[in-house]
Amino acid sequence: MEVNVYNIKGEDTGRKITLNESIFGIEPNDHAIYLDVKQFMANQRQGTHKSKERSEISGSTRKIGRQKGGGGARRGDMNSPLLVGGGRVFGPKPRDYYFKLNKKVKNLARKSALAYKAQNNAVVVVEDFSFEAPKTKDFIAMTKKLKVSDKKLLMILPEANKNVYLSARNVKGANVQTISGLNTYRVLDAGVVVFAESALSAIDNILM
Repeated sequence: MEVNVYNIKGEDTGRKITLNESIFGIEPNDHAIYLDVKQFMANQRQGTHKSKERSEISGSTRKIGRQKGGGGARRGDMNSPLLVGGGRVFGPKPRDYYFKLNKKVKNLARKSALAYKAQNNAVVVVEDFSFEAPKTKDFIAMTKKLKVSDKKLLMILPEANKNVYLSARNVKGANVQTISGLNTYRVLDAGVVVFAESALSAIDNILM
C-alpha cells in the first residue's frame, strides 16, 4: 500500500512511500488489541482506594446491646459493619493493577491498530519538520493545511522534539508521540495518525 508524502504546507511532494505490508497490511487481531488496551488502562490506575475495616474505625468498643433477647443479631460495639458508620467488610485495599503481557502480543496489538487505520485511510505521511520556536498557531496551521484539524490527531515523530511538543500541547484533540512510545490505545483513540517520514521508516525496528 502506497501513500503520498506531504509537506507541512499540505502540498503533495510528488513522492510516495510504501507502507510495510507486514505491519499495515495484516489481518487485525482484536483479542491482542483488547489485552494491550486493558493493560494500558490498568497501568493508569493509581490503586490508592481504601475503606476502613472494623478495627480501624474510631469509636467506642462498649457492647451496645445484651447478648440475647433483643430479637436480632448480636451486634457488639458501634464499629460493627451492621450499623451505619461501622466498618466495611472486605472493602477495597491499595493494590497494583499491573499484569504482564508478552512482547509479541503487544507488537501484534500495535500492528493490528495500525492496520485498522490503514484500512480506513487514516494514515498521513508528512516530510520531517521542526518549528523554530514553540508556536501553537504554527501547529494549528499545519493541521489545517493537511486537512486533519477536524479530527482527533496522533502525530508520530522519529525522536523527541520539544518545539513541536509544546506547540501541540494546548491543541484540543492533538497528541504528539515518539515512534518508540507508540502504543495501541493512542493509535485507536486517534481519528487520524500522522507520521513524520523518518518515523515511518524506523517503524520496522520497533515492531519487527
